[in-house]
Amino acid sequence: MQKIAVFGSAFNPPSLGHKSVIDSLNHFDRVLLVPSISHAWGKTMLDYQIRCQLLQAFIKDLGESKAELSTVEQSLVKPNTSVTTYEVLDALQDEYPEAELTFVIGPDNLFKFAKFYRSDDILKRWSIMACPQRLPIRSTDIRDRLSQQQNINDLTTDGVAKLLKQQNLYQPSS
Repeated sequence: MQKIAVFGSAFNPPSLGHKSVIDSLNHFDRVLLVPSISHAWGKTMLDYQIRCQLLQAFIKDLGESKAELSTVEQSLVKPNTSVTTYEVLDALQDEYPEAELTFVIGPDNLFKFAKFYRSDDILKRWSIMACPQRLPIRSTDIRDRLSQQQNINDLTTDGVAKLLKQQNLYQPSS
């Protein structure tokens, strides 16, 4: 049976902190990176398609990683609603019926897991794995540095840094 880790995040943008989580998931056959299309708690994010481009560059930079982009949320989104973790896992289970799915969350979300829509049903159907970042680098650090026009090469991969600079993302407006 294939073991698949489902790592959902805003990836706003992908950071070396995200990479440190992915690196700790090497016992899985695949690691699906699932960017949020509409955040459940109203977090402001870059356009979904731009974050998918950033994730593609991130995955390419990871090289022979088991990580791959999943755009499952794009098929689930409805106007003025957020996509729930339950919906994502249910859709992915339909896509990979023979696989064992494990939902990967950060420790911060573990403490509020009871607030997740249908959290009890998630626990009954799938495994949950709290996985702290080994590198305490957050997307916020990247956004803050870019807004101050500072270097971010030590916070993300080369391809992501290049795209962020090329597209002037998170830069102060002139």
